[in-house]
Amino acid sequence: MMSWTQTQSRPLHSVPLTPPPSQIFSVLSTLCRMDVVNQLVAQGQFRVLKVPLGFIKVLEWFFAIFAFSTCGSYSGMFKIAVECKSWVQSDLSIEVEFEYPFRLHQEYFDAPTCKSENKEPIFLVGDYSSSAEFFVTIGVFAFLYSTAALSIYIFFFDKYMENNKGPLIDLGVTGVFAFMWLVSSAAWARGLSDVKTATNPDEVITMIPACKEDENRCREVHDPVMSGLNTSVAFGFINLVLWAGNLWFIYRETGIIADSVLAPPPQEKPAAPDAHVKQGASEQEPYTSKQAGYPPDCSQEGYTQDVQYSQGSNQQGAPTSFSNHM
Repeated sequence: MMSWTQTQSRPLHSVPLTPPPSQIFSVLSTLCRMDVVNQLVAQGQFRVLKVPLGFIKVLEWFFAIFAFSTCGSYSGMFKIAVECKSWVQSDLSIEVEFEYPFRLHQEYFDAPTCKSENKEPIFLVGDYSSSAEFFVTIGVFAFLYSTAALSIYIFFFDKYMENNKGPLIDLGVTGVFAFMWLVSSAAWARGLSDVKTATNPDEVITMIPACKEDENRCREVHDPVMSGLNTSVAFGFINLVLWAGNLWFIYRETGIIADSVLAPPPQEKPAAPDAHVKQGASEQEPYTSKQAGYPPDCSQEGYTQDVQYSQGSNQQGAPTSFSNHM
C-alpha cells in the first residue's frame, strides 16, 4: 500500500488529464449548434414582431393551431340504456363512440332486441367528413403559411420589401386565406349542427327497434361533450377576423397608399413677372385707345417719350418758320 508521501511524489504526467473523445465530440457539437443558433438570432430582425404586421401573424399562427387541433383530435361518446321486459335481455350501458372525421354512417353499436339474448347492430346516420376535413385542411395550410411568413419577416425582411413584390404576394395570399376561413368556418358550423343532431341520444333511441315497443323502456344515460367542437368553430371565426384585419397592415406595406393618396397634385409653372406686366400693358393699350372722349394715359413711359420728342421737333422748327414769315 502506497503512503501519502509516495502519492504526492508521483509525477503529474502519469495522471490522465485528457477527457475521452466521446465527451470532446459532444462538447464540440453542442458549441457548433449554439454558434448556428446565435448567428440566426443575430441576423434576425425580431423587432418586426412588435409591429402589427408581425404581431398579428403570430396570432394567426397560434389560432390556426387551436382551430385544426380542437377539431381534428376530437373523439366523443354517449351512453343509452335499453330496459327490456325481460331483465336478462336488457342492456343499461350502451356506449356509442364517434370521432373525427365524423363518418357517422360507419359508426355502429350493438343494441338488444328484447326478444332473445342476441343483439343487432345499429348504425348512426350521416357523413359530415367533407366540412370537417375542409376546415382542418385550411387550418393546417394557414399554420404552414404563417410559419413561412414569420420566417421571411424575421430573416429576409429586406428581400420581402424589395420592389414591393413580397407585400403584394402576401396581400393576395392573405386575402385568399381570409375568404377560405369564412367558407370553411361557416361550412363546419353547419356540419357541427348536423353532427349534434345525429349524435343526440334521443334521436338515436328512435332508431332502435326494441325501443318502439311500449313494454320496453329506453333512456339516455350520458350526453356527448361538444365543447371542444364548439371551440373549434369559435377559433375558425377568430381566424377570419385576424386574416381579414391583417389585410390592411399588409396593404400599407405595398406602398400603394404613398403612390396614390400621399402624392402631391401637379402644379403649373407660374409665368415670369416681366412678361405678365408687358402682356397686361399690351392688352390695355388698344382698349384705352378705342374709348372716345378720354385722353391717353400720359403716365406711360413710351407715350411721354413720343410727346417729348414731338414737342422738341416743333420747338426746333418754330423759330425758322417764324423768321421767314416775318
